[in-house]
Amino acid sequence: MPSIEALKKRFPFRRTNTSTDAIPVQDIPPEKSDETGSQPSEAVLQTGDGVTDPTRNLSEVEANRRLSTFRKQHHYDPNLPDSAFEAVDEATEARNHKGEAELVGDLVENSPYPEVRAVVRNYDEDVPTSTVRAWTIGLILTTVCSGVNALFLLRYPPISIGPYVVQLVAYPLGVGWAKVVPKKKFKIFGIIFDLNPGPFNVKEHVIIVAMSNAAFGGGAGYFIDTVVSLRKFYNFDSWGWGFNLLFAFSTQCLGFGLAGSVRRFLVEPAAMIWPAALVNVAFMYALHDQSPSDPAKTNGWSISRYRLFMIVCIAMFVYSWFPDFIFPALSYFAWITWIKPNNVVVNQLFGQVTGISLGFPFTGFTLDWAQINSFYGSPLIAPWHALANTLIGCIFFLWIVVPALHYTGTWYAEYVPILQNGILDNTGTTYNTSAILRPDHTVDPQQYEAYSPLFLSTSFALAYGLSFASITALFSHTWLFHGSEIWARLKASHGELDDIHMKIMRKYKTVPTWWYLSLLAIMVAFAFASACGYDTGMAWYSVLLSLVIAGFWTIPIGMVQAFTNIQLGLNVFTEFIIGYLQPGHPVAMMMFKTFGYIVMTQALYFCQDLKLGHYMHVPQRSLFFAQLVATLWSCLCQLATVEWALGAIDNICTPAASNFFTCAYIKTFYNASVIWGAVGPKHLFSSGAIYQDLQYFWLIGFFVPIIAYLIARAFPKSMARKFNSPLFFNALAYVPPYSAFNIVSPPMSKNQNLLLG
Repeated sequence: MPSIEALKKRFPFRRTNTSTDAIPVQDIPPEKSDETGSQPSEAVLQTGDGVTDPTRNLSEVEANRRLSTFRKQHHYDPNLPDSAFEAVDEATEARNHKGEAELVGDLVENSPYPEVRAVVRNYDEDVPTSTVRAWTIGLILTTVCSGVNALFLLRYPPISIGPYVVQLVAYPLGVGWAKVVPKKKFKIFGIIFDLNPGPFNVKEHVIIVAMSNAAFGGGAGYFIDTVVSLRKFYNFDSWGWGFNLLFAFSTQCLGFGLAGSVRRFLVEPAAMIWPAALVNVAFMYALHDQSPSDPAKTNGWSISRYRLFMIVCIAMFVYSWFPDFIFPALSYFAWITWIKPNNVVVNQLFGQVTGISLGFPFTGFTLDWAQINSFYGSPLIAPWHALANTLIGCIFFLWIVVPALHYTGTWYAEYVPILQNGILDNTGTTYNTSAILRPDHTVDPQQYEAYSPLFLSTSFALAYGLSFASITALFSHTWLFHGSEIWARLKASHGELDDIHMKIMRKYKTVPTWWYLSLLAIMVAFAFASACGYDTGMAWYSVLLSLVIAGFWTIPIGMVQAFTNIQLGLNVFTEFIIGYLQPGHPVAMMMFKTFGYIVMTQALYFCQDLKLGHYMHVPQRSLFFAQLVATLWSCLCQLATVEWALGAIDNICTPAASNFFTCAYIKTFYNASVIWGAVGPKHLFSSGAIYQDLQYFWLIGFFVPIIAYLIARAFPKSMARKFNSPLFFNALAYVPPYSAFNIVSPPMSKNQNLLLG
């Protein structure tokens, strides 16, 4: 029988990141709370790095049952270390009661993930949360940043302020408030408000960050693209604020209602780690915990997190000037193309902008963090297996399949570039959509036949096929690898599958599901009103289908993002569906894409915020109201900013616009609406079209996860359980305009970081 010491060696990671290593295992009863939801906890958590008495007192049958349930639930969990599975198997097979009880404390009661245990504290702190200070700072930053993002979306290149900037800026504002504002209380409608409740704390900071994530986590709202396109390119000036508000509120808040409805599957489970939320948590503690590190627990390092962050931040600021301004060659260092600059094939194969970067990093490299950071976001956030899946997909499709297609003349490849993201005509120039459109923005078939079919670069065409494959792969992959987990969540009794963080959260009042469902119902009504109450050309069944698509794919795509920090898009899928469902209706296409794709994206941003609140033990109701108010207010700020800009900036959205307010980014969105809405996918993918063979990717994507699943079942201890078919097919999601060096660089950076660590 394995000893406890042997099991510990098999399961080596234990919590060492806090001065109070609390490992509570008892159920924490719900408590009464006031309107702020921030009340003291009566559950005094035991400390130490061992197992607490309630775990030791578990019966052998109960301990074995809980570990068996854990093993079944996490069978295909790519983030769980193999050592955890080995420890569970040894303890349960040997019927080692003491070992089983200890593993219940380590794996089930606490988080089983090393990255979570290293960052998230497994005890709660009694500090004010929903304060006047948090709301004031949050709303001010929401107002400023929402307006700036909306305004500079109209400029080329666009500029966007992200939530990490808000997280950094909010800290000195909160600390300054605590030092300057007098400590006074006042009462409104019987509720006491405290202007200065003491030191600026981490839970207030989370409220501010949650507001910013909800308001502009992905930059300016996607509804801005539609509103500006209608005004400046389709010349629909008569719809006014009524349409704008209905459309903006519905697209932004539908995702909020959807997120709350699926939190049981995407937020509460310990397996849904949401790597980006962990970064927020680490950043929070780096700012708020300025105590020196314990060298015994940090490999000899004694520097505080805050000081280390400031040093790295300053160093990165200084270095960024070199690739951006002083020596731009650091961004694109394709040295082979310097040898033969006029050789087309060499530039196609080894170029980093219009080529596929074959052999990178041996044939070129980049020292520009902006380039490394562009495809995945930070490569330091995504788990290694996510980067590996995408890297394998990139090597296979971009370095093997694309050259094979291009140099065999497939899809008239000899007449088009190997990598370019534009739509081309039969002369190889940008497709002139105005040559085939009537004044009502519908296609004239005779003009289309007289002009040209649509052509795509080789990599762009393949990227469309891979988009089809990733959607069907997502369905079969989720069904096979995670279907039992979803089903278990549906059947589980209240609290049965809770980890320590879920148990801590249960002391606060929960947000009833009917709140989210009520909001969802109201916003569905707004969506129908905006689409059917105005002359958009969008049929009621198209609105319904778009919302069904958003709801159906939220859980599968959310699970992939929660595991990997990579979000799969529905943009091509929604364009494809509406192009066949309502051909010749470009405005309907824009709205269908927004309802079907962006609502899902918004839902996942909200889920990520809910997980951040979950990790930081922020009361759910405080988070609910902060997110909702910030979202609604942000819509008003963005619409007001755009309305002002469209009236105040001369020649806006034209080449003659001052200060580069040409709306180039939105013009791309408009062009997509013309191609997919007016011309339609039938001219690209239907029988007899140039790219009809890409339709087979729907089938390929569906069956590859089945093969991967059978291999994983046959070899349960192999790396097959970490193969993610949707990520494999999603490798070229942003290719073009990105190239292989944007995809290959992040895994290299991740690997170097692991080596340095």
